[in-house]
Amino acid sequence: MTMPAVSCPICSQLVLEENINKHLDSDCSVHVAPQGEPSSRPKNMALKKLAPIFSKSRDTSTVPDCLPPSMTQGMPTSSKKRKFEMSSLSSKRFKGTPSNFKSVMPLAERLRPQCLDEFFGQKHLTGPESLLMSMLDKGIIGSLVLWGPPGCGKTTLARLLARHVDCNFRELSATSSGANDVRAVFEEAKAALSLTGRKTILFLDEVHRFSKAQQDIFLPFIEQGQIQMIGATTENPSFRLTGALLSRCRVLVLERLTDDDIRGIISSAVDRVLGSVPREQPEPKRAASPPVGTEPTTSQNSLSGSQPQSSQASINCDGPFVPCAQLTDRVISSIVSLSTGDARTALSLLELVLASKPDRDEDTLLASLRQSVSASYDRVGESHYDMISALHKSIRGSHGSAAMYWLARMLTVGEDPLYIARRLVVCASEDIGLADAHALPLAMAALQACQVIGMPECRINLAHCVGYLSEAPKCTRAYEAYKRAEVAAKSDPTMPVPVAVRNAPTALMKELGYGEGYNYNPSFRHPVHNDYLPVAFRGDKFLKEVGDLSGKDWNEQELLRWEQEENGGLLWKGRSSAS
Repeated sequence: MTMPAVSCPICSQLVLEENINKHLDSDCSVHVAPQGEPSSRPKNMALKKLAPIFSKSRDTSTVPDCLPPSMTQGMPTSSKKRKFEMSSLSSKRFKGTPSNFKSVMPLAERLRPQCLDEFFGQKHLTGPESLLMSMLDKGIIGSLVLWGPPGCGKTTLARLLARHVDCNFRELSATSSGANDVRAVFEEAKAALSLTGRKTILFLDEVHRFSKAQQDIFLPFIEQGQIQMIGATTENPSFRLTGALLSRCRVLVLERLTDDDIRGIISSAVDRVLGSVPREQPEPKRAASPPVGTEPTTSQNSLSGSQPQSSQASINCDGPFVPCAQLTDRVISSIVSLSTGDARTALSLLELVLASKPDRDEDTLLASLRQSVSASYDRVGESHYDMISALHKSIRGSHGSAAMYWLARMLTVGEDPLYIARRLVVCASEDIGLADAHALPLAMAALQACQVIGMPECRINLAHCVGYLSEAPKCTRAYEAYKRAEVAAKSDPTMPVPVAVRNAPTALMKELGYGEGYNYNPSFRHPVHNDYLPVAFRGDKFLKEVGDLSGKDWNEQELLRWEQEENGGLLWKGRSSAS
């Protein structure tokens, strides 16, 4: 009697019914039934129960798991057991075989470094003398928060660290995961640590997206060492993460990549993408698909010091690329400039260049690259506050050109003009103050103009105000006087008002002596004395006199630098009076 065979849903080969599960577990490499193979099973042996998907009496009304939810509404659903068996079987199959997903990955994802030696930039963290590398040599990482701009290598560094210390690695993103997902990882980590003694590293991307209540979930597990968390964020952890979480983690700051780093990344990517087939050779036939269970190979040239290969090479990797004669020095320089230290952006631009037609005009290509890059500006993020701070400090330093630049930077990326105008009102009193009484009215007029006119015309009003405030004389006497008075007021809020300057609107108050002894200044032809301050502060000078430079620093080195950089090498005219 011949054992009945079934068709494998993965490789479509015939497999004996009793061997189908072993066939799938072996990645479709064994237990294939030759034509006419007799059964070696005794006749009285019961057949092993097959997974439901191989049953000949399979219910045809069962809804496939691959259908989207929108297509399954109103259709009969399969049991939970059926769904579990399908998902488990699929995960076994795709775990060790090439996936179609790899071919559609962006270039930046396909070319991620696989070891620390291939990692570009952040030498203060990955250098041989760095504290992080010393900890890695001892097999210690602890919980970390990686803080840096987009595309600087946070995710890649986290994966490499986990691989270096040989820990279980789990990766979640706060944008698509919740507290339940995190708890599941924690329970899995506890079980792994108990059974195998192996630690688990949880990489949590965009960790600042978690609320403060969600962040508290991590505290007991991190504190007890049951899991090591590596969080990545583009926002300032001091503002977006709880103090309790920060006290249990070390914050590592990743810097924006330098131009040399970006050039090295592009050079390495070109080496790995471009093949060695000469351009003049006829286009080779498309290679046959690799056997199931094998991985396509790519060039693994050293990343350090590698240079882009000649444009006479053609592509020998996955992707819709053609020989790239237009990858000139000018194009590479433009990619470096447009990426602004973002490796992901640089590789995305490189991918556009490699996918473009070889005969495309260079100027047209560069224009397309510029149009494909959008300015990164978050109106509630750190750059929002950094740029308004740069504008304010440029005005304070009387550097009109810098102030105009930061004003234009913010307006061109969509900053609210009212936000800028309100800061200019503050600047008019804080930095110009008593030196120019017209500054505050002008700033208020600019604010009103922004409210009435709006963009784009109100940019002219803002430029007018910024130019005036930059060139106006500066005086912080009023601002500093208030700060000194505030310190005195907070020292004892119960000090009574002197009787002479109290309000006496009623007869009873006058009988109590309120206002007695007060000298009404306009009634005199000469100055008169009144006790205006409480006894404890009489004689204190909160508002300093004009020209009073007490408490001001004199830094000869900074003055020389200003004379060289901004005064054309000429001596400051105030040197003689100051000395």
